[in-house]
Order: sequence, then structure tokens, then C-alpha cells
Amino acid sequence: MRYRPGMIVRLTTPVRAAMQRCAYAALFLAAAGMIVIGKADVLLAERLRIAVADAFAPVLDAVSRPAATVQDMIEDARALFDLREENDRLRLENERLRHWQQAARQMEAESRILREMLNYLPPQEPRVVSARVISDSSSAYVRSLLVAAGEAGGVRRGQAAIDGAGLVGRVTEVGQRAARILLVTDINSRVPVVMEQSRHAAILSGDNSDRPRLRFLPVEAQPRLGDRIVTSGQGGIFPPGIPVGVVAHVSGGEVRVQPLAKLDRLEYIRLADFGMGDVLPPLSARPPARP
Repeated sequence: MRYRPGMIVRLTTPVRAAMQRCAYAALFLAAAGMIVIGKADVLLAERLRIAVADAFAPVLDAVSRPAATVQDMIEDARALFDLREENDRLRLENERLRHWQQAARQMEAESRILREMLNYLPPQEPRVVSARVISDSSSAYVRSLLVAAGEAGGVRRGQAAIDGAGLVGRVTEVGQRAARILLVTDINSRVPVVMEQSRHAAILSGDNSDRPRLRFLPVEAQPRLGDRIVTSGQGGIFPPGIPVGVVAHVSGGEVRVQPLAKLDRLEYIRLADFGMGDVLPPLSARPPARP
């Protein structure tokens, strides 16, 4: 009989199919045997499972190591890429900080020289009393608050009421254990202010709305949305530099300011004594009678 190349394939194909059927049958019988053993002897089944797990643990460990290694390499590459981006960002931020540090040092030196030339006396630190808001009397006709602090706690008329963001108002009435705060949005509130960048002076006038108006602003002033408004210190009621708000509306010569303080959600405020209380006349003072 002469050998032909396709003969081995034709002879081995039925054998391979028979081996596969036998393997399926053997696996089925093994699974059925394991079930029977598990029902008959739980302890023996548990020992068999542990033995099989111990036998295949090195194989599983060896198989999982390449996958874990590849995953670690991917994580390291991703971390390295993120680290490079972070380094670039920190480098740019460091350059900007160096620029501002140099500018701050130059301004500090110039300020020190000017103070020495003018014999400048720095203002004293204000005395601050923290108080809790106990009543909100705001309505369509009045915008005021009542706080649980009075003369017994060192509160005086004319003190500035501020929170963490900016000016809230000023103290108008003081009792022994309570004080009334007139908000900057009240119709009777007038606060001398300036635009922080251009230094144009104006009067922040309340009208019982959420956004008071800027009045008496110079014609050359060109307020833009987002410009910060701070106290000017004129009139002696408030010291200069207290943040008040930002320009929120400009239309037809009308400029509205959004206060920085959340006047509708105040719980605690600070009453700062800047030494301006002597400017206000006493409540008992009356204008002299006409002759």
C-alpha cells in the first residue's frame, strides 16, 4: 500500500472526535460524581475542593502574573503621562507665581518708601463682635436685621456689619442685648463707594430691591459687568476698602450692584468697630429751633 499525505488526516479525524466525546462524558461523570460525593460526605467534598484549589493555585498564579504585569505597566505609563502633564502645569504656575512675587516685592518696597516719606500711620485693627441673626425684618418697605448683641457686648451705633464676603450694612439701633442692622439695600441706606479699578467715586443707594443703584457716578466712568465696588471712606462712616459688591446691570445710565454678602441667607455677621461711631450724631440730638 502506497503512502499518501492525506491518509493520516483521514485516519486521525475520527479518533479525535471520539476522544472529544469521551472527554465530555468524563467531565460529565466527574461533575456528577462530585455532586454525589458532596451530598454523601460534605467533609470529603470540601477536602477535594481544597485539594484541587491547592493543586491549581500555582497554575492560576502563573497565568495571572503576566496579566497583572501588563496591567501594572499600563497603570505606570498612564501615571507617567499624567505626571508629565502635571509637571508642565506646575512649571507654568510657578513661573506666574514668580512674576507676581517679583511685582509684590516691588510694590512693597515702593509702599514702604512712600510711607516713610509721608510719615504714614497705619490704621488700627478693628474690634470685632460676632453676632447671630435672630430676626429678619426685611419686607417691601424696609430691609433690616436684628442680631443678638447689644451694648453689653460692645456694640455701638455706626459700626459696620460685614460677613465673610463683604459689607452687609451698619448698626442703627442698639439695646442692651440686641441691635438693629440697616442693610445696604434699604431705601434709607447711603454708602460712599468707589470702583476698585478706575477709582471713580459714587454713592451706593438702596431702594428696597435686591440690587442697589450707583448714583452720582462721573460721566467719564464706564462701569462694566463684574467691576468690584468697595467703600471709599468718605464721610467717615465706613473705612475705605471694604468689599461691597460687583456691577451686575448697566443700561441707559442706570448701574445696579449685586452685593457680595448673601443678604437673604445671613445667620452670623460680624460687627466691626473702626472708630467711626463718633461721626454719627446721638439719637437725642435735634436740630436747633428757628428764631
